[in-house]
This record gives sequence, C-alpha cells and structure tokens, in this order.
Amino acid sequence: MSAIAWTAAGSLAAWLWLLLCQGFFWRTDVRLPRRTEPDVWPSVCVVVPARDEAAVLPTSLPSLLAQDYPGRAEIFLIDDGSSDGTGELARELARRHGGLPLTVDSPGEPPAGWTGKLWAVRHGIGLARARDPEYLLLTDADIAHAPDSLRELVAAARTGGFDVVSQMARLRVESRWERLVVPAFVYFFAQLYPFRRIGRKGARTAAAAGGCVLLRAEAAERARIPDAIRHAVIDDVALARAVKGGGGHIWLGLAERVDSVRPYPRLSDLWRMVSRSAYAQLRHNPLVLAGTVAGLALVYLVPPVALITGLAGGGTAAAVVGGLAWLVMTGTYVPMLRYYRQPLWLAPLLPFTAFLYLLMTVDSAVQHYRGRGAAWKGRTYTRPDAVPDEG
Repeated sequence: MSAIAWTAAGSLAAWLWLLLCQGFFWRTDVRLPRRTEPDVWPSVCVVVPARDEAAVLPTSLPSLLAQDYPGRAEIFLIDDGSSDGTGELARELARRHGGLPLTVDSPGEPPAGWTGKLWAVRHGIGLARARDPEYLLLTDADIAHAPDSLRELVAAARTGGFDVVSQMARLRVESRWERLVVPAFVYFFAQLYPFRRIGRKGARTAAAAGGCVLLRAEAAERARIPDAIRHAVIDDVALARAVKGGGGHIWLGLAERVDSVRPYPRLSDLWRMVSRSAYAQLRHNPLVLAGTVAGLALVYLVPPVALITGLAGGGTAAAVVGGLAWLVMTGTYVPMLRYYRQPLWLAPLLPFTAFLYLLMTVDSAVQHYRGRGAAWKGRTYTRPDAVPDEG
C-alpha cells in the first residue's frame, strides 16, 4: 500500500479504538442519574460570579430566582468589577421578579495569583458560609435553569452520594457558525473527558462543566475550593480534579433543561471562546501542542484527504480505508447533532470543524508567546503558571 493508505489505516485504527475503548464518549445518554426526593431538603447557596453580564442577566437570573426548591435556598451574585451596571440590574430583576433571596456584592480586584472568576467565587462562598449550607450551586451568569433544576440536582446528589453533580449546559446553536462549531465543542470535550468514566469510583478521569456545578460544602472545604485552584483558567476541570483527588465522588453529564443563553453569532466570537484557554489545556507545553496538532491531523484530517486522493488516482486502498475512517468519525458525531437538534448533514463536515479547532489551538499558543495569555472579560492571564499542574 502507499504511504497515504498506511497513514489512513493508522487513522482508522485510531477511530476504532475511540469508538470502542474511550468510554463510549460519543453517546449522549449520560443524563442526571437515578434520584429520589429526600425526606428533608438540605439548604443550598447559589453563587453566581458575574462580570459585564447585563446583556444576558434578564434571561438567566429570573430563572434562578424562580427555582421551585422545597428547602432553604439563597442566591449570591458577585459583581466582579462590571462596567455595564450588572450589579444594579441584578437588584432590579430581583425586585421585579421576587423569588429566592438575592444578595449582590463585589469582591474588589483580585490579588496576584488569582483569576478574577475564582476570586469572585471565593467571595461568594465566603458570604454563603455564614448561612452554613450543605450544598453550593456554582453557576455562570449566562445559564438559564428550568424551575426544577435545583431540586433535581440536589436529589441526584443525595441519592447517589455525589460530592459534585455537574451538568454541561446546552449551548446556543442559532447562528450558522454556532451550528458548525458548538456541537463539536461538546463532542471534543466528551472525547477528552468521557462522562461515563468521570462518574465511576476509582477512575482517574475528572471534569465538570463550570456553568452548572452542585458542590457539597463539606467537600469544598476538604478540597480547599477555590483556594487550591486559584490560578486555574480552566477552573471547572481543576475543581473536579481537586474534589476527586481528595476522595470525593463526582458526576458529569449532559443537561436537558439547563441552557446557556450567551450568543456566539460570529466565528470570531467562537474563536475567542476556544483560543482563550486552549493552550492552557495543554499546560503551555510546546511538545504537547505539537502532539495535539499531529493527533488532530491524523484522526480528523487524514480520512477525507486519503479518500479524495485515492479517488483522484492515488490508489483504491487509500480511498477505501480513508472512507471507512471518515464513516466511523461521522457516525460517532451523529448522536451529538441529534442532542443539539441539528441536521445530520453537518456530521461529514466534522473534519473541517476539527481543522478550525486546530487553528484555534495554535492561535492560543501564539497569543501566549506574544505575552497576551488566556483572556476573559477584559482580563489577561499571562503567567506561565496561570494553570496549575492538573495531572
């Protein structure tokens, strides 16, 4: 066989391994686990770090205020130095909608060694401790919850004995670029952190989705959350690893009625979302970056190249093996597109989307070495140790 055919065979072997041996990452049936309502509902404090979120709060915050929770619950929205009136808007929404009690406070500028979001979370947890809650719900300001979201999370945590129950909110998919990029974002995340392994006791895989994390207060204190992860840009994964590393039991799955309302209408918006932390995910290691680029090329780009080259006269073997690898890849993407209610003709375009992610990852590294680092909400984290070793 030709070199391209052998390379395509390597890609096909990689896809067969991913299909069968990577925790069935491509399945989308990991939803909230079996749960029964407790006899006595524990108290919960909801902590919402918010920085310049006036555009999304009118949709997201009323959904928190309206939580139908039988126990004691209270919301702490931490206005992290907003310049758009986020704090005052939150107070006005609480006056207008009523519901759960809301406290709005500000932590001031983060000290050296802290990312802004985690400094705000620390301030919110500090306020919540005065209420002595059993659970903390850490949720982003762009997340809208169904009225029974909190009670379902608590019931699942109590029934399963979980220290963390996290749901990956369903991201918005309305614009052309959102439809192309967003389902793949969740697909790639699940490939890196298979949900089935996360919930398995004894498994090393640990991750959470920062938009919706129910955390047992005692487990947070035992794992020194958030102080132990104060440098983390990818704070949700760092949180899950800290809790699991301390002996905690965690669970992560796809949400059914927890949605992100943040729009990403242009490719540039999605590009910033991914590139702001992609190189941090690789621990700012150029060798890991090189391996990641090579891996993405082998797994996602070689199959269509082999098929096209083979059909153009490069050999039948290259076309057949490349086509089979592309077919397996396409099949694994179909469940995620169905979860996002998107047309299935997007599935064969996954190699193109993966190429975009490859470019975003390289751009993230370029920005890092230009001294710009990971950026979010007007802050840039440039220090090489901005993300701790999470191995």
